[in-house]
Amino acid sequence: MRCGIAAALALSLHAARAENTLDTAPDPDQSRAEYERVSKEITLSSERLGKLAADIATIKKDHASITAALIQSAMTEQKLGQDIEDIGARLEGLKAQEEKIRVSLAARRDVLAEVLGALQRMGLNPPPAILVKPEDALSSVRSAILLGAVVPELRQQADTLLADLKEQSRVTGSIEAERARLTAAVGDQTAEKKRLSMLLEAKQKLETDTQAELAAEKQRSEALAAKAGSLKELIASLEAQADKTRKAADAAKAADAAKAGEAAPELASLPVPEGNQLTASAPFSALQGQIALPVTGRIKLRFGADDGNGAVMLGDMVATQSAAIVTAPADGNVLYAGPFRSYGQLLILNAGDGYHVVLAGMSRISVVTGQSVLAGEPVGAMGEARVASTSASKNGNAAPELYVEFRKDGKPVDPAPWWADRLSGRT
Repeated sequence: MRCGIAAALALSLHAARAENTLDTAPDPDQSRAEYERVSKEITLSSERLGKLAADIATIKKDHASITAALIQSAMTEQKLGQDIEDIGARLEGLKAQEEKIRVSLAARRDVLAEVLGALQRMGLNPPPAILVKPEDALSSVRSAILLGAVVPELRQQADTLLADLKEQSRVTGSIEAERARLTAAVGDQTAEKKRLSMLLEAKQKLETDTQAELAAEKQRSEALAAKAGSLKELIASLEAQADKTRKAADAAKAADAAKAGEAAPELASLPVPEGNQLTASAPFSALQGQIALPVTGRIKLRFGADDGNGAVMLGDMVATQSAAIVTAPADGNVLYAGPFRSYGQLLILNAGDGYHVVLAGMSRISVVTGQSVLAGEPVGAMGEARVASTSASKNGNAAPELYVEFRKDGKPVDPAPWWADRLSGRT
């Protein structure tokens, strides 16, 4: 029995020494670092790229069909992103368990060494047998008493340590399984992002007829942005310009109808639906509790919180994944799309009902001023994780951050009532 205990304790001591050589400080950002590493290693095979191209070739080449395909593809990509976030959370939990076992083994290393040394000495110098040398009876009795008191405790220690080692092996296996799931999910997400890119290219080819008009809108909005001193001024000037454009279009329509003898007072006063304008949708105020985050991630800073610069947040800041797809939170018209002062790449959506949605922090915007978008339609993408940033984690990466602001009649409002319940990181 002593040999079995000694062997178990020797194994435990060896494991404790090995674990103690590893870095015992937990790293809460390790899962995100793993995602960044895997995403850089994933490359799509020519066979998979060919399948994506074939799938897109079967889509009817009209605006509605491609927009529907874009929305569905964006939903799939964000679902995969959410799966990746969930896998990351499970990895963090498993690594915390592994760290707990590792620390426990390391903390008991000295005790294990003493017990193992005692057992080895007992093996080299066993107690005398009581029937062989009667003169050593007292020594034998003492040894028997000592063993009777020590061996059960040693057995208990050995069982506990073996259980720890078994649990550590299970946790390690679970971590490897989660890493395999992460790799598979990142591969699927990469393919979906490629599909989105190809669909956006197909949609842009369909919009060649309206490119000149949209380019003129973009030039006007950029000129207004150069003059505006604040986001509030920019939105006000853009709305004034849009109202002026609508009135000019209404007047032209009324004049054309009058010349044709078809003027109707009740119809002439209505704005003309443009080719890229949306049909009527639910008022933005009625969407409370129904809007999903425009990007997969977790809310890092909330409306009203300290922004770290002596002011308060006027919107929510969402930490997300590298190159994550950003979608429109609701139906709307693109009031502005482009760079603006310290906001970087800025997107302003007119959601109607006096509401505007402001998105900032993207590295790329895939819509243009004057375009209409549907809820869930891709509007841009985030950049890569920043390196050597002041806000970077100790692994050197800082997650891209999307700033989301809701405005009502020019004033910021708390977005919290609008967010749907199923959001990653909402606690």
